[in-house]
Formats: sequence, C-alpha cells, structure tokens
Amino acid sequence: MNVKLWPVALIIGLATSAAAHEVTVDNCGEPLVFDSTPERLVVHDMNMTDMAFALGLQDKIVGLTGITGWYKTSPEFDTLRGDIPELAPKYPTVENLVAVEPDLFFAGWYYGMKPGGEVTPDTLAPFGIKTMVLTESCVHLNKDLPEASMDLLFDDVLRLGKVMHVEDKAEALVDGWKGQLSAIEAKTADLAKPRVFLLDGPADAPFTAGKFAIPDAMITAAGGENVTHDLDTSWGRTSWEAVAATNPEFLVLLDYQTGNGAADTFKFLQEHPVMSQTDAVKNERWIGLRYEELTPGPANIEAIEKMAREMHAEIN
Repeated sequence: MNVKLWPVALIIGLATSAAAHEVTVDNCGEPLVFDSTPERLVVHDMNMTDMAFALGLQDKIVGLTGITGWYKTSPEFDTLRGDIPELAPKYPTVENLVAVEPDLFFAGWYYGMKPGGEVTPDTLAPFGIKTMVLTESCVHLNKDLPEASMDLLFDDVLRLGKVMHVEDKAEALVDGWKGQLSAIEAKTADLAKPRVFLLDGPADAPFTAGKFAIPDAMITAAGGENVTHDLDTSWGRTSWEAVAATNPEFLVLLDYQTGNGAADTFKFLQEHPVMSQTDAVKNERWIGLRYEELTPGPANIEAIEKMAREMHAEIN
C-alpha cells in the first residue's frame, strides 16, 4: 500500500492560506463564516441596497427585492441600479431567491424576512444561501441589546465591506460619516433639545420609532430628544394620547412620496383632536424624510443634517 506523506510545512501552509481567506462576522450574536467572497448577492430594501451601491458592489448583485412595491425610487438610485433585476416587489419567496442561485442574501427581520416565515436564514441554508441580517432588526429576536446608535449603520457597512473584501472602501465611508456627524453635533451641543416625534403615516394608532430603531439615534445626533424613546422596541405602535402628552415641538414625518407625501400626514395631524393641540403642529414645525433616510443606510447622514437645520435655526 502506497501512502503519500505530505510535508508538514506544506500542510501548515495550506491551512494558513485557507484561514487567511476565511471571514467571520457577527450576525445577530452568531458567527457568520465565509470561506470565499460571495459572488452572487441579493439585497432587500432600498436602505440595504444603498449600502451595497455605496461599496460599489453592483457587479456582484444578481437581484433586488422589496423596492417598487412600496417606494418611489430616485433617478440617482435608478442610475446606480442599472439593469439589476427586481425579483419581487415586496417580500421575496424562497423560489424567487433560489431561481438566481445567490450565495448571500442581505436582509433583516421585517426587512424581507419574518420570524417563523417562509424566508429565513434557516429555510435558505439548505440551498447554500447565507443570510446577513440587518443589525437594527436583531432586536425582534433578542431584546437584550443596546439602545440604537449610529453604529447600526457603521457596523453593517463595515461587515458588508469585510465579507465582500472591500474593507478599505467601507472604512473610508464610515470615517467620512463620523466626521460629518461630529461637525453636526458640535454645532448643536449647546443648543436646547426640542422634543421630537416621528410618525410613519396616518393611522388609528401611531407607528413610530422606539429606543432600538436608528431614528432614535438620528434624532439625538441632530440635537433633539425622541419622545418615544421609552418604547421597548425598534419600530412599533403607541397611542395618540401618549404622544400628545409629551407635547412634541418638532415632527419627523415619513414621506413615501405618494400623493402630497408628508404634507398629507401633517394635514392629518392638523385635523387630529389631540395632536392638533401640540406645539409642533400649532407651530407647523416638521420635516418630511424618505424611507431610506430613516432606516439604516448611507442616506442617514444627510438626513441628520437636514433635521438639525430644521430643528435649530441658529446653525443655518
């Protein structure tokens, strides 16, 4: 019997080479391991797509999901997207994803996936599809997490950059954003902090951002205080009476860019029996921001600057 003996140095070298190419990132508290760079990426939602575009990953993206079913895209987004197909206008099915043979799906809980739903990391794994989960959404499975900070954006961009081996580009983006935020915070540091309420559209019960959603951190960065900070959730519902009792001084209205957009939402508040009595509504102090500006993504930074300028006339 012939037994081939490999030199020890060669075995060590091969093992070292494999380890050098292996990448591990945190994924909602669990390790997500890649032994090669993903070549076929599917991304859900505009905010995560913006992250991928900011890193120049278009040539690796074989499909998008959850774009046209809810949102109006910008010309800039359409230019960056080019001919990348949309596999599903809202939430994808397993079949939608498997059909394009991706090796990575970038999504989140209630950002393309639902706990116990059809599309989850567990249901995609048998098809060789790994799932990187948006960090802001991890709270839906684990409440033992820190309150929102801008690290929700920074860390996800750095994770994606590491997985896709464009770390330098990711680090440069994050360093630039941190510099922009420091400049904004320096301008508002000694100013009064207005009470701010964020509203995602007219409804019987207001849908808003709690302590785990990135708008909570954005409002703080812009020099305000989120009146629903005590909500033990990311995005969730409260009552009009509870919001009105805080007497917000400034409003952030999610603008889906349909009809008259955020202006329609403000009109709803002007006609609301309790919200119409708040300082923000009486003084018409509000700003409309798009979905991708209020969910973790590159548009957050400019949105913080917009909020700061509308909240604080002193810095204009």
